[in-house]
Amino acid sequence: MAMVDSTIGKQIKNRLVEEGEPVFEAIHDVQRKGEQLLHRLNHDALSPTAFRETLSELIGQPVDKSVVVLPPFYTDFGRHIDLGKDIFINRGVMFTDLGTIRIDDDVLIGPFAKLLTVNHPEAPSKRRGLLVQPIHVKKNAWIGAGATILPGVTIGENAIVAADSTVTKDVPDNTIVAGTPARFVRFIDQMDV
Repeated sequence: MAMVDSTIGKQIKNRLVEEGEPVFEAIHDVQRKGEQLLHRLNHDALSPTAFRETLSELIGQPVDKSVVVLPPFYTDFGRHIDLGKDIFINRGVMFTDLGTIRIDDDVLIGPFAKLLTVNHPEAPSKRRGLLVQPIHVKKNAWIGAGATILPGVTIGENAIVAADSTVTKDVPDNTIVAGTPARFVRFIDQMDV
């Protein structure tokens, strides 16, 4: 799996990106180009191969044939998504990926989950600016239906995020979290892993 490393990514990493900076126009250019591909993914009756090829074009790297994404699929950027193998992404999932989203092998993502890597400053005078942090979902994790993963969060290997949870902090390997904000529920029995 190749980690996303774009020119835009380098320009916005670890800093406040203020409204009106030249990088904003570059971000909007990528978004505009991706709209046609998103429309094709979500409105055309594509074969699995055509869907995978279109998704590959959208994210700018090959998508393995073992990856299944059910439409509709949403992203606000597209170029900062990194997908492993044997991933299942159910209907209606939203990737706000400007800060990069990395999904390792064997991950399951339930319908209408949201992975959000973009935030805004609290100060009203700076609020139109962007703060981005990556999301990493490690091998064999399961994100339940309607869950929200916030910027900077890592979901640990084999972890489970319960449906409708809001994850604000890293989730350790082999644990289950639930609620808003998500809290530790229990460790997963290793016999089940």
